[in-house]
This record gives sequence, C-alpha cells and structure tokens, in this order.
Amino acid sequence: MSDNTAPQTLHLKALDAISRGEWHVAHETVQDETDRLSCLIHAYLHRLEGDMGNARYWYGRAGEHMPANTLAQELARLQKGKNDKG
Repeated sequence: MSDNTAPQTLHLKALDAISRGEWHVAHETVQDETDRLSCLIHAYLHRLEGDMGNARYWYGRAGEHMPANTLAQELARLQKGKNDKG
C-alpha cells in the first residue's frame, strides 16, 4: 500500500475525489495500488478520460473485462464495492 494507508481508505479518498470532479487526485490515489477495487477505480478513470486501451488493461488487472455499462452505472458499482476487501 502506498504510504501505509489501508485500501479501504484509499478507495474512499479516490471515490470522493471522483465525486468532486478531481480526476487527477483520484488517479494519483490508486495508480500504484494493485488490489482489485483500486484497479477497477483506475480502469474507470481511464474510461472516463476516453483511454479505452488503458481502461481495458486495468480491468484485466482486476480480473474482469471492460463492462458495457454506462460510466454512471460503473461509478455506482464501484461505490457499492468500496466495502469489499478487494
């Protein structure tokens, strides 16, 4: 974990930054993390910016394929999963 912060704390920080429209803060929060939810948040952020190749890569790191849902649906899914142990 970056700076000894628990993954759940990082997830909350990243999702909060997304809700404020602070893409870069969210990205910096999860970019060095390797747990499942951090990878999914990272993938979402690349989808949000339109970088589908990078998004697919990060979904793959999370063990998933890029979903066919909307960005709003994906964000809701990530917010629901924030309590997962990842």
